[in-house]
Amino acid sequence: MFLIDTHCHLTTAPLNTDITSVITRARENSVNTIIVPAYNQEDWPKVLNVSQRSNIHPALGLHPWEAHHSPSVETLKIQLAQAIADSDTKVVAIGEIGLDTKVDSPPLEIQIPVFNAQIELAADLDLPIILHCRGAFSELLDPIKRHDGKIRGVIHAFSRGPELAHRFHSAGLHFGLGGAVTRFNARKIVRGARVIPLNRIVLETDAPSIGVAGVRPEDTEPRHVADVARALAELRGEDLSLIAEATTENAIRLFNLPAQ
Repeated sequence: MFLIDTHCHLTTAPLNTDITSVITRARENSVNTIIVPAYNQEDWPKVLNVSQRSNIHPALGLHPWEAHHSPSVETLKIQLAQAIADSDTKVVAIGEIGLDTKVDSPPLEIQIPVFNAQIELAADLDLPIILHCRGAFSELLDPIKRHDGKIRGVIHAFSRGPELAHRFHSAGLHFGLGGAVTRFNARKIVRGARVIPLNRIVLETDAPSIGVAGVRPEDTEPRHVADVARALAELRGEDLSLIAEATTENAIRLFNLPAQ
């Protein structure tokens, strides 16, 4: 069984205090590949550095919480494109990007141009996007749809029900399922996870930001993707081997990763 953590912040404490041990524990639990998205521009070189390790892949972008620290949108596009072009390691996605009206974030009028600039670059470079979205679902989906199918990517940490799942599915996006599916009292995602087509699901931890059942966020590591896979199999009434094989193939295809 091979698993992929499609969203883990290895450059963030406490994971960054002993990355080698974190990766070793992941591989002991069948998690052979990790995608590490950046948070802000200062994070880009850290993400690229950690991605020098085998089967660790970088994503570069500017998180919506950091939108007010962006240079002009044109400058951001140029700097992001240059960082991707100059990287010694293939950048597999633009992310983590998106919109947020729930957490203390810059106003949407600041976030939206930054987001639009990054999805335009993704379309230009034919790269998938890793999406963070809380609250501003229509504002996020509308520009994606305007690109007429040229935008592909994943809505990460999806924790909502079937209605919203349908909207993201209709936009051609994948779903990053993580710790939320391990909490069977989380009714929305329990219903959502059962109806999302298996060929649109990838697994993630978002470590160290989101915990799994019985594990605090700060103690969560990529190895806990195995817990997510087991919980998802139980929720859907499907074999663990099927969940592992399908979600791994989905991630390989979406992010153009080497075959396991």
